[in-house]
Amino acid sequence: MDMQGGGYRAGEPAPAQHVRLAGGVAAAAPLNPAAVHHRDELLIGEVIDISGSASRILLDAAALQRLSESGDPAVAMAGQVGAQVKVRVGNVWLLASIRDQQLHEHGQGLIVASIDFLGEGDEEKITGRIHNFRRGVTRYPVPGSPAYAATSADLKQIYAADDRAHVEIGTVYPTKDIRGSLYVDAMLGKHFALLGSTGTGKSTSAALILHKICELAPQGHIVMIDPHGEYSAAFKGTGALFDVDNLAMPYWLMNFEEHCEVFVTSEGRDRQGDCDVLAKCLLQARQKNRLAEGMTKLTVDSPIPYLLSDLLNILQNEMGKLDKATSSAPFMRIKGKIEEMRADPRYNFMFSGMLVADTMASFIGKIFRLPSDG
Repeated sequence: MDMQGGGYRAGEPAPAQHVRLAGGVAAAAPLNPAAVHHRDELLIGEVIDISGSASRILLDAAALQRLSESGDPAVAMAGQVGAQVKVRVGNVWLLASIRDQQLHEHGQGLIVASIDFLGEGDEEKITGRIHNFRRGVTRYPVPGSPAYAATSADLKQIYAADDRAHVEIGTVYPTKDIRGSLYVDAMLGKHFALLGSTGTGKSTSAALILHKICELAPQGHIVMIDPHGEYSAAFKGTGALFDVDNLAMPYWLMNFEEHCEVFVTSEGRDRQGDCDVLAKCLLQARQKNRLAEGMTKLTVDSPIPYLLSDLLNILQNEMGKLDKATSSAPFMRIKGKIEEMRADPRYNFMFSGMLVADTMASFIGKIFRLPSDG
């Protein structure tokens, strides 16, 4: 097989016995670990299939074995799953990551690998190095294009952070000196997740990222919901800790669905009737606040403060009406649950009578510490 040509053809000698790299360099010659690699030495295969972002390349097992002795850790990993390869298209280098591999049907000397293109970079005319790397591919190679192993210098151009605000989270495998970084603005501009099995450091990574963000943006505001108390010690010097002992969360901030979860105890057919009763009485309770006077449309979900005593009185009055559509049971169930919750010391953070004087602005300002106090 000629790595510059069209690949293996039926009737030729076994691939492992007939492999020639570009320029006629013998594949069996060992590399000096300290040597600087030339392009021909990095030739490991050719493109055989192009289909959008995912394509396939044909790898020469002998070339991969030879490069495994390199002193460059990125080159030594050439051809393995997760390693990067590069393909030249005009004056642009395309970088791709190897996703999976399988043995070629014509012999053990060849490996078929699927690749995912990461992006492209320009080539410096003097040094031949990749620069100005950007995500996405504007031009695709054609089948038969040579594929080369990526070096640590290539990886540095891809992954090394620039002057934008970023968080360093480790090193790019398999190198030891290329720092892996996350750009803060790009990261916070989209949804993301930290995934891993137990004990792999998810909590530590999250704390590291948040601490760095706090350093880069000391006037920023972060709210962390931590039901298991994992981060209280990590942020005791940089954050305000809210728990049931000092958190004052007004009950009137709940929307109607949350009101039903807290105050409605019935199930099945009775639950819908109880929810209808609660909706009618809750709306009347919110309408009693002077803040509701300036609202053109008031609903049960509107964050307007109301008194629990007003809600209880309205329930009592509605229950005593002779023309009500239901029996007194729904009113009694809701009223009993409200009185139970208000008397339970575990819910003082939520059902304190002082909280009705708060407003949405004051509550948000307290949680987000606005105006900023560090």
